[in-house]
Amino acid sequence: MRHGEAEPQYLSDSERQLTAAGQAEVSEMAEWLHHHYSAFDRIFSSPYRRTQQTAALLLQKGLSAQAVELNTDLVPEGNAQLVVDFLDLFYAEHPQAKILLVSHMPLVSFLVEAFTRSGQTPIFDTAGVACIDYHQHKGMLLEYACPSLLSLVKSVS
Repeated sequence: MRHGEAEPQYLSDSERQLTAAGQAEVSEMAEWLHHHYSAFDRIFSSPYRRTQQTAALLLQKGLSAQAVELNTDLVPEGNAQLVVDFLDLFYAEHPQAKILLVSHMPLVSFLVEAFTRSGQTPIFDTAGVACIDYHQHKGMLLEYACPSLLSLVKSVS
């Protein structure tokens, strides 16, 4: 998942906070995740303020997780292969775990490609979620959802 909309960069990118619109986006996606993917065993978040706020808001809005942990590899300029290696080790000990990663562009795009080996690096809207069925070294993109797509579906219904 990409964090919700954040305030413009002033001094420190790592200290940017979610805007009111970003909080609304995350709340909408929390409801969607709750209805489609239920509980998570772990949420791993970038240490940046906006991703921590996103993870906290997901929990506040009813998404359940046994733990939220910070992972310094989930920063915008992070290395996707390091994240894959970390999760492969995690899945070796917890093969049935359901994980949610909260990160940033461009890393979230690189992670989709690294987990699915699809050759595709999709652009994520703020609060966008790529749902991947991943088992060590092999993954498949199941779906992508974001607030703008959910609004489109609602307007067509």
